Amino acid sequence: MHAEIRRSVVVLGSTGSIGTQALDVIAANPGGFKVAGLAAGGGKVELLAKQAAESGAEVVAVADASVVADLKEALAAHGARPVVLGGPEGVAEVAAWECDMVLNGITGALGLTSTLVALEAGRTLALANKESLIIGGPLVKRLARPGQLLPVDSEHSALQQCLWASGPDDHDPSSVRRLVVTASGGPFRGMKREEMADVTPEMALAHPTWSMGPVITINSATLVNKGLEVIEAHLLFDLDFDRIEVVVHPQSVIHSMVEYIDGSTVAQASPPDMRLPIALALGHPHRIPGAARAIDWTRAHTWTFEPLDDVAFPSVALARHVGGEGGTAPAVYNAANEACLTAFMRGDLPFLAIVDTVAKVVEEHRVTPAESVEEVLAADAWARTRAAELTARQSR
Repeated sequence: MHAEIRRSVVVLGSTGSIGTQALDVIAANPGGFKVAGLAAGGGKVELLAKQAAESGAEVVAVADASVVADLKEALAAHGARPVVLGGPEGVAEVAAWECDMVLNGITGALGLTSTLVALEAGRTLALANKESLIIGGPLVKRLARPGQLLPVDSEHSALQQCLWASGPDDHDPSSVRRLVVTASGGPFRGMKREEMADVTPEMALAHPTWSMGPVITINSATLVNKGLEVIEAHLLFDLDFDRIEVVVHPQSVIHSMVEYIDGSTVAQASPPDMRLPIALALGHPHRIPGAARAIDWTRAHTWTFEPLDDVAFPSVALARHVGGEGGTAPAVYNAANEACLTAFMRGDLPFLAIVDTVAKVVEEHRVTPAESVEEVLAADAWARTRAAELTARQSR
């Protein structure tokens, strides 16, 4: 551990995949980090109480205020006595808690308020909740100071590392020809559209290389996640959509690449492990020794790359269109997709109808500027309602 890293951290979404791995990184480096606060949805009260006891968190919040009493009881059983807050306003209070860094690992559009609150409070924000940047792009970028926003997605962390490694022109967009975002292809890579007609939730949850939460895993199966990442790359690195490519890389070892105007391409490679981008964000600008295992260069490797099939997986092209529209369009894309995922998981919507329904909702939406949180959330609510109406028709 570098002696320079002495940080207090708030972890939002602590009981989820990103949150638990972030706490693993922090626990492995007790001299470098201190947990100031934790927040979660409220569905895993016992785990949250255990995390609070083990980390010594000063404050703990649950978005579901109805489980506050259960949380207090679980905390007492673990001998922990942090400040306990409940409801969305309690999570927002934790996001602004006195600390050096906030890691936002909340899943979905619910993370927007926490992102804005943390930035407004002046905290460095390690952002795993891509949706808050995507749906609230202008609002987030208006608040974020240079260097205040650090990407945690493996692809954007890789792009950032490639840009850092490129020399004196690393922050000059004119030296970059394009960003190349890699995709595993998900569990249905190589399949034609018609071959995915009978996909079940269980099949969609069987990701070949990554262990993630259900929302991100199914988004990876439809490649909606990759569409969201294209929009995120556009917002983070200020490059037009025609300079952001997606390539399928099934081994998930090259996490993304930057191609420069002189013909050189810089790539970031490591075994698939989210602890690496998490540690890179938490320790920035230092690297944390042993954060994840490295590639074993003593054995043979084969890495392959394939073009994206936009016919079988139209979600990325749709995301490019939505990102180009700007305003409230990305919020509608994301919200409609989240509503469709819920219907798919219930068995009320076929797999192929997820993106088809999102496209229909996007087509019906009248785009307006995203000038306030209220406007973004209103577009989000409209999209969820409209998607639910469309999926209800299909389930009859």
